[in-house]
Amino acid sequence: MATYTITELAREFAITARTIRFYEDEGLIKPKRQGLTRLYSVGDRTRLGWILRGKRLGFSLAEIKELLDLYQVDRTGVQQMRELLKRIRHLKGDLQEKRRDLDAHIEEISDVENVVASELKKRGAPSEND
Repeated sequence: MATYTITELAREFAITARTIRFYEDEGLIKPKRQGLTRLYSVGDRTRLGWILRGKRLGFSLAEIKELLDLYQVDRTGVQQMRELLKRIRHLKGDLQEKRRDLDAHIEEISDVENVVASELKKRGAPSEND
């Protein structure tokens, strides 16, 4: 059975050993110990990959742990995938709403920018970018 050291995983995933130890402290991964050396299994490596992906997607560590732990309840992964799909759709909706808000904000800023630039031009004082 393949095992990985903390250094190998840190290098592979471009994270620090401290980050991996933090995930261990949070109960997200559980390496075996050989003396003082941590030995991570293929499953730990896979979980670490999912943890990092979950973080990139915007999930909290608690949410990631809940999703990962669902695999222990249902080894087919169906329950885990259903829950992930539900949460991803919710997250996507939140992001789309934020995008709409940002687009509206940018539009308002552009309107003010155009009004001010036009007023400066009328007064014979071109803006700095003209």
